[in-house]
Amino acid sequence: MKKIVIVFLTVILLCITITGCKNEKTESKTAETSTTKTTKTTAEVPSNIVTNKNFLTGAALTNPNAFGKRPVAVMINNIKDALPQYGIEAADIIFEVPVEGGITRLMAVYNDFTNVPKICSVRSCRYYYPLIALGMDAIYIHWGADASIATDTLKSTKIDRFDGATLGVEYFGRDKERLKTYSSEHTGFLDGTKLAEAIQKYGYRKDLSADYGQTLFKFSETQIIPSGINCATAILNFSNAYFSTFTYDNATTSYKKQHSGKPQIDSSTGNQLAFKNVIILQTDIKNRTNSKLMDVNLTKGKGKYISNGAEQDVLWSKAGNKSPIVLTKLDGTPLLINKGKSYIAFIGNEKTITIS
Repeated sequence: MKKIVIVFLTVILLCITITGCKNEKTESKTAETSTTKTTKTTAEVPSNIVTNKNFLTGAALTNPNAFGKRPVAVMINNIKDALPQYGIEAADIIFEVPVEGGITRLMAVYNDFTNVPKICSVRSCRYYYPLIALGMDAIYIHWGADASIATDTLKSTKIDRFDGATLGVEYFGRDKERLKTYSSEHTGFLDGTKLAEAIQKYGYRKDLSADYGQTLFKFSETQIIPSGINCATAILNFSNAYFSTFTYDNATTSYKKQHSGKPQIDSSTGNQLAFKNVIILQTDIKNRTNSKLMDVNLTKGKGKYISNGAEQDVLWSKAGNKSPIVLTKLDGTPLLINKGKSYIAFIGNEKTITIS
């Protein structure tokens, strides 16, 4: 009798254990299913932010095709022998950064890829430009690259890009008129009117990532005057031969740009480049070891914000390759800037900046 009872109790315990294990497996499966559903739901949420603001200038957009779309960033030859360029007045932001030999190169950034003109002359990549472009979620456009760190950076970041050296005549070309008087390397153009077609053909994401917010910088809803001294003229001395001058024009409340003492003109419009905001980012810039190429520190530094006839000292930072440039006041609080086109320079800490 005792044996029967023991056997009976053993069977009951075994059933309880099996049921418990079955329940654990069922709960685990339910949890996995729940996680899968949650992940799927999250992935289905559109990643872009539909906005009627220009991501780069803060101004209102009237073209619905540009709402919430990614910008495009184009490398521009800025050597004196290549002047004047064309198509760059239409840019919403122009970056200027030193490259080898004391010269500078521009990167023109356009908010609306459906409304980009023909641009000349397009030049090659240096590694820091795609890192700046990544901070704006921009599609990067260049004509070739140096065979060392620039090529490595393009590969490692996997940035969406178009290269005139490989795409050839479909979207790029040589300006026949310029070929009559310019060296060939100063004649490369991008047919910006075909960019929407190219982006569609190569399957690049069109919508701005939600990680970048509605605008690149924090824009003021009202006109502001920087808190520092008056600034009628600002001179940035990149090298002995290359310097950029900005002169305030009261009539347009913008700063007109000169390239090394001469007005910088867009030859397609005949207009001098002009900007609402001049943003100067000071940092360490030096030659790479045993190379003529440059290293540019893109992490943080001091700088100046210039607008509406005045300037103020600021701080800037860039947390990572895909992070935007963040501007703050000296106390670390966010810096508001005026809506409009911006010129942004990276310049060496040891270089002279003259404000008058």
